[in-house]
Amino acid sequence: MSLNDPQWGRKGGGNGGEGGPPDLDEMWRNLNQRLGGLFGRKGGGEGGNQQPPGLRQAGGFIILAFLILAVWLASGIYTVDESEQALVLTFGKHTDTTGSGLRWRLPYPIQTHELVNVEQSRNLKVGSRSQNKAARERESLMLTRDENIVDIEFAVVYSLSDAEHYQFNIAQQQETVLQVAETVMREIVGKSSMDYVLNEGREQIAVQSQKLMQEILNRYNAGVAISSVQLLNAQAPEQVQEAFNDAVKARQDLDRLKNEGQAYYNDVVPKAAGMASRLMEEANGYRQRVVSNAEGEAARFRQILDEYSKAPVVTRDRLYMDAMQQVLTNSTKIMVDARSGNNMLFLPLDKLLQASTGALPETPAMSSKQAPAESSASAATADALNRSRDSLRNRERDAR
Repeated sequence: MSLNDPQWGRKGGGNGGEGGPPDLDEMWRNLNQRLGGLFGRKGGGEGGNQQPPGLRQAGGFIILAFLILAVWLASGIYTVDESEQALVLTFGKHTDTTGSGLRWRLPYPIQTHELVNVEQSRNLKVGSRSQNKAARERESLMLTRDENIVDIEFAVVYSLSDAEHYQFNIAQQQETVLQVAETVMREIVGKSSMDYVLNEGREQIAVQSQKLMQEILNRYNAGVAISSVQLLNAQAPEQVQEAFNDAVKARQDLDRLKNEGQAYYNDVVPKAAGMASRLMEEANGYRQRVVSNAEGEAARFRQILDEYSKAPVVTRDRLYMDAMQQVLTNSTKIMVDARSGNNMLFLPLDKLLQASTGALPETPAMSSKQAPAESSASAATADALNRSRDSLRNRERDAR
């Protein structure tokens, strides 16, 4: 049987027997009867299943109303991700904050919701090189304490600490954070010198600006937590960049010369200090030696004075002999007393000088034939010296 047959669904009896599928008109009448039973109406006789057209339309409107109500209530279902929070608004006023998961609220226009990502880190660049030149210069050019201009580019990384405050307390969130960051950086740079900003003060400026930004945003109740501030670039303006490079080179030369001078100082000063300490020690040693010698000489002189007071003649003669012995020991002259006799003495002066200064070392040119002659000459010299000494002693005794 074709589906286009007008008798399709009508054959086989009103209950849809074996001839085909159930009758659609019969199904509609059964549905209307059930709805009529719900509203207290009963059908009677053979025509009990027949309803007026007005009631049939009313039942259709009720079903449609129930469907619309179900769809309207289902529109309040929403999903919140793990990184988000949902702000529920009742007639435009915030009444609840929900976390992640499948949620339901009263449908619009009674309640609405706004999703806010609270775990995302937001980046904001001030004075970025990607902007047009006019906007970048308006943000990046700042005046220092010493009336110089620096070109600064920095980035601010922040997240949300309170979604409600972030969403409702400030109208333009990103623009507000941008204005606060620029204001704080201008304040800190304005209190610093140009050299401090460009060289050694970058880390300190980043830390100070982060702290001050957070204080201002907390006063605004902005719900923003500043994670970090990074000073990306700090340099002189393009118009004076060449002169600034020359100044940087001069500063580097100055630092190099300072380092060289410090290295020379570290090398010379310890040596000078060591030499001064050595000279002081030598001077102290010399002072102690001189003082000790003087004290020893004074003690010896007192002892001699005591002996002289006991025997003046003997002590005086002894002092004279000691002095003469000390003087003549270092002299190359021979003293002979010729007044006591006319005996002529043979004095080998060369041998006496060698004996007084020490024996000369033997040279390779000396032969074995000269050895007996030298031994006999030395023996004769020794005998002559002994005889001269004996005669001198006898004369001294006679003189006394």
